[in-house]
Amino acid sequence: MAKPFLEKLETLVNRHVPGDPQLVCKHFFSGAALYASGVMCASLSPVGLAFKLPTELRTELIDCGAASKLKYFAKSPIKKGYVLFSDIDNVSDADIAKYFGIAVAHVRSIAT
Repeated sequence: MAKPFLEKLETLVNRHVPGDPQLVCKHFFSGAALYASGVMCASLSPVGLAFKLPTELRTELIDCGAASKLKYFAKSPIKKGYVLFSDIDNVSDADIAKYFGIAVAHVRSIAT
């Protein structure tokens, strides 16, 4: 079940942040995750496309209704540090590229 999510995430990463050998996509339970320098920074799953973003941007996106808090399952806890775009067809390619770039830079800055 996770294979289509992995393939789609790899396609998105190759299109929006190509050529970075430290970016790796892997399966995880029912979806796929992107790791930058070994730290998860984005995921694609049945609930949508999620990014680990800085607090101020997360708050802005949630407050304006562009994104929501990430929960992989209805009864699961909120995944702190992430925002969810439940319908990626409503997110522009430019914004997807921007959020991938910010997410990668963000996890690298907090991992060091």
